[in-house]
Amino acid sequence: MLGNSKMQCLFLQLVFALCIVISFLSFGNAGITSTFIRSEWPSTDMPLDNEVFAIPKGYNAPQQVHITQGDYEGKAVIISWVTPDEPEPNSVQYGTSDKSYEFTAEGTVTNYTFYKYKSGYIHHCLVGDLKYDTKYYYKIGSGDSAREFWFQTPPKVDPDASYKFGIIGDLGQTFNSLSTLQHYMKSGGQTVLFVGDLSYADRYQFNDVGLRWDTWGRFAEQSVAYQPWIWSAGNHEIEYMPYMDEVEPFKSYIQRYPTPYLASNSSSPLWYAIRRASAHIIVLSAYSPFVKYTPQWHWLREELERVDREKTPWLIVLMHVPCYNSNEAHFQEGESIQSVFESWFVTYRVDVVFAGHVHAYERSYRISSINYNASGYHDTVPDKSAPIYITVGDGGNQEGLAGRFRDPQPEYSAFREASYGHSTLEIRNRTHALYHWNRNDDGKKVATDAFVLRNQYWAHNHRRRKLKKHIQMVIRENMTA
Repeated sequence: MLGNSKMQCLFLQLVFALCIVISFLSFGNAGITSTFIRSEWPSTDMPLDNEVFAIPKGYNAPQQVHITQGDYEGKAVIISWVTPDEPEPNSVQYGTSDKSYEFTAEGTVTNYTFYKYKSGYIHHCLVGDLKYDTKYYYKIGSGDSAREFWFQTPPKVDPDASYKFGIIGDLGQTFNSLSTLQHYMKSGGQTVLFVGDLSYADRYQFNDVGLRWDTWGRFAEQSVAYQPWIWSAGNHEIEYMPYMDEVEPFKSYIQRYPTPYLASNSSSPLWYAIRRASAHIIVLSAYSPFVKYTPQWHWLREELERVDREKTPWLIVLMHVPCYNSNEAHFQEGESIQSVFESWFVTYRVDVVFAGHVHAYERSYRISSINYNASGYHDTVPDKSAPIYITVGDGGNQEGLAGRFRDPQPEYSAFREASYGHSTLEIRNRTHALYHWNRNDDGKKVATDAFVLRNQYWAHNHRRRKLKKHIQMVIRENMTA
C-alpha cells in the first residue's frame, strides 16, 4: 500500500509538471465556440417574498451583512451592515472562539436618499490587526436581534501561499443568479473577485431602486457575510438618472460597498489594489477617467511599480469592460481603456485580466495589440508576455444571456459559450494555478473550461532554469517520502 501511495503521488507530480511544460508552448489550437444551448430559466428578478430576501427577525436586526478586505496586506476586514430603524448597534464583537468575543470595534454610520427612498442606517466597521490564516467569529447586535457570522483570514503574503479565488460578474437577483451563487458556495472558493454589476437596481425606477439594493444585499449575504468579496464597479452602479434628479454617479454603490482604496494610495474607492496570499490584485474603473495624466492613470503607473513578484508572484487585474470580446454585445467597447493600459499589462507581465459586462463566457489566448505597422494599423497577435483575458459576465441577471457571437471566431479567442456560471482560480504555488469555468446547466454545476495557468514572472525565459530545478526537487521529495 505504501508503495502504491508513493507511485500515485509521483504520478500526480509528473502530471502537474507536464501541464506546466505544455503551458510553455505557443498557442496553436483552434478556438472553440461551444454548441451547448441552455434551456433558460426566466430572466426576471426573484419576487420580493422569496426566502432569500427575508428580513432577519428581531427589532432593528442587522441585515445585508458583507465583508471585504480592509487593508493592503490582508490583516484587516471591513464589516458592513444595515439597521432599518435606529443607528445602533454600531459595533462589532469578534474573537477566535465561537460565541466568545474578546474584542470590540466601533464603526461609522451613515444613510442617504435616492429620489424619495431613504436608506436604512449603513454601518462600516474596520477590524484590523488580525492574525493570518485564522478563523474569526463576529457578532452584530444584542438580545433577540443579535446575528453571528465568521470569516477566515488569508495566509501570510508569501510567494508559495496557495489560495482559491472565485470570480463572479453581472450577478443580479434572478433565479439564475441564485443558482450561480449557490454553486459558487460549494466550490471551496475563499474570496470572490467581483467584476462589477451587483444588484441591477438601476433597471427599476423611483423608490424601487433603493429597495432592490436592499434585497440584493440580503440575497448576497449568504456568501459575503462569511468571506470577502473584492468589489469593482460596473455600468449598472453608475445610476445617472436625471429624470429623478439623481445625477451623482455611483451614489448607492459607494455608500453601501466600501473598498480599502486609501491603503493603496488611491484617491478613489473605484480603483485600488490589495495583496492577498500570493496574489497582487489591481481593481480598475472603466467608468472613471483613465487617459494619460488622470488620477487613475497616475495611480496605476505607481501601483505597478510597487508590485513585488518575489513576494506576490500572481498579478491579477479586475475591470468591468473586457479588452477582448468577440460577442456582438458590447463589441469593441473596451478598446479605449485597452489602448491606454494594455502596453503596461504586457510590460509588467500581468497573469490574467478578468472582466464582465458581456453576459457570456469567453477566454482568450495570450495576445496583444500593441505593435503598429508602418501604416499605423495594429494587429492582434500571439504574445507570450501578455495576460490571458477572461470574460465572466455570466452571473445571471435579468438582462439575459448575450447569445450572438461573431462569426468566424477570432484567432485570439480560445473558448466561448453563452451560459450562466462562475469561475475559480486555485493558486497552487508561485509557478502554476488551476482555472475552471463552471456552467450552470439547468441548475447543475458543470465544469466546462479548465486549464493550467502558468505564472508570467516565474515561468519567464530567464527563470525557467529555476522552475525546472523546483519541479525536479518536488518530484525527488515525493520519491523519497
